[in-house]
Amino acid sequence: MGKITRRAFLRDLGQGTLAVAVFGLAVAACADEGDSAGTSSTAGSTPTSAGEAESPTTTSATSPTSTTAGSPGELRWEQVSLGSVSAYLLVRGGEVAIVDTGNPGSEGAIEETLAAVGTSWDDVGHVILTHLHPDHIGSLGAVMEAAPAAAGYAGEPDIPQIPSPRPLTAVDDGSSVFGLEIIATPGHTAGSISVLDAGSGVLVAGDALRTADGSVIGAAPQFSQDMALANESVRKLAQLSFETVLVGHGAPVVGGADALVVELAAGL
Repeated sequence: MGKITRRAFLRDLGQGTLAVAVFGLAVAACADEGDSAGTSSTAGSTPTSAGEAESPTTTSATSPTSTTAGSPGELRWEQVSLGSVSAYLLVRGGEVAIVDTGNPGSEGAIEETLAAVGTSWDDVGHVILTHLHPDHIGSLGAVMEAAPAAAGYAGEPDIPQIPSPRPLTAVDDGSSVFGLEIIATPGHTAGSISVLDAGSGVLVAGDALRTADGSVIGAAPQFSQDMALANESVRKLAQLSFETVLVGHGAPVVGGADALVVELAAGL
């Protein structure tokens, strides 16, 4: 995506628009997790609903991808893949929330994407961490220092193991951050969370879900604390309604993503 000015970004999206950008970089251990998930397909396909006959679309995890908001308040998301792990930014009305921060050294790519969508560190008000693994929190310190106004959030059981320059706020089922619903999805770690924008039908699942070859799969057993609990979290997510799922490892699925999660849950 070419660089645009802040003025043009706000003009095109409107003050009520929410945007999401994705960043990530795998540590060596979690590189295997991402590689096992795999990625495929091409960005830019039109989303389809769960009830339509068309197959869900996965976007490539090797290049930035995004959705374009169609009306004020609708979600727009951007992905930047730095390896086999991804993290996410959320922006509404010129304010930004970041979901996960990648490995150490990912802050430069995050800054570049902030600029590409017409924002900066000064616009970052929230940093949401899906879980404590280092490929998701590795740049937290640098991000929080670059964004002095940002508040940080994570699942309470994970917070003691997350080093942060400022205290993190514990979130759980039903918590609301930046107009987004927090869903507790433990199992991968005790404090794993997912983030749902119900109005736009976008779920950011962290590592509670992965994708491979256009399909949705569960958490990686070799990196998960409690697979029985992780499977229960998949069943929990299968009760929700969403069109798009953005995951820590694998390509986004755009259109009919909830149907794929229902299918996954039925086989557990």
